Amino acid sequence: MTAPEPRRAPRPERGPERKPGAVDRQARAIRLGPRSLAALALVSAVGVAGFGWPFLAPPASTLNAHAQDAPWLFAGLLVLLVAVVAATISESGLGPKAVAMLGVLAATGAALRPIGAGTAGLEPMFFLMVLSGRVLGPGFGFVLGSITMFASALLTGGVGPWLPFQMLAMGWFTMTAGLLPGPDRLRGRTEVVMLAVYGFLAAFAYGTVMNMSGWPFMSALASNISFDPDASVPANLARFLAYCLATSLGWDLGRALLTLVLTLTLGVPVLKALRRATRRAAFEAPVTFDDVTDVRHPT
Repeated sequence: MTAPEPRRAPRPERGPERKPGAVDRQARAIRLGPRSLAALALVSAVGVAGFGWPFLAPPASTLNAHAQDAPWLFAGLLVLLVAVVAATISESGLGPKAVAMLGVLAATGAALRPIGAGTAGLEPMFFLMVLSGRVLGPGFGFVLGSITMFASALLTGGVGPWLPFQMLAMGWFTMTAGLLPGPDRLRGRTEVVMLAVYGFLAAFAYGTVMNMSGWPFMSALASNISFDPDASVPANLARFLAYCLATSLGWDLGRALLTLVLTLTLGVPVLKALRRATRRAAFEAPVTFDDVTDVRHPT
């Protein structure tokens, strides 16, 4: 008599399988919807006018007229920035994890800014904004840059008429990092070098743009390099360049060099961490599953 054949353990039920490429879709940058694009275009247009009015206004314009309008411009820019944030979050379908990541990155950037503030322009937050904008895309990058600058102003007590200009400039800075080429295929040291070069140049651009917000009001301090409402555009441009060289070149150079060094040294691990967090948060595309048949009772 043969011994009875031992009973086999029941075969475990197969769980759902992920479609190939689901992880890749999760890692993609957040796309902007039509309302987000419209709000971003509107706030950028107002920002360009706010920064560049000395070169856009006719010579007959006076500084006093702009000074009276500055509080209204300040309030309008803040309202538009809030609209960009709300439209981006609502149209991109951000879940709680994505919103939490936005808050964590903004808080980290705000905490990094005071570390080197007042010391030759050493502001380590800029390298984090470059890498975050690269991974999360231009829309999320603009929101992140603006919120980070606002949070850092609250942290350091730097709230004033210059704040909306700083928020716009940092939003553009972070957004442009998300517009750099090769976001899906460029990886490794090549990508880091590209981001480092961008951070170096954009740090100068940020300082130059911010100079435009305060330069027209410096006439009492330096008449040879201040804004002249009666001068031509080329003459005022020459004055502005002289103003930048005399007042902010050293500060901008320190910011640019620190951004370059931090991006080259910390870029690879920080990019990996940001992309891993983006995949786990599943910012945009939900994970989908293939339909499978129950294999426990084959027909």
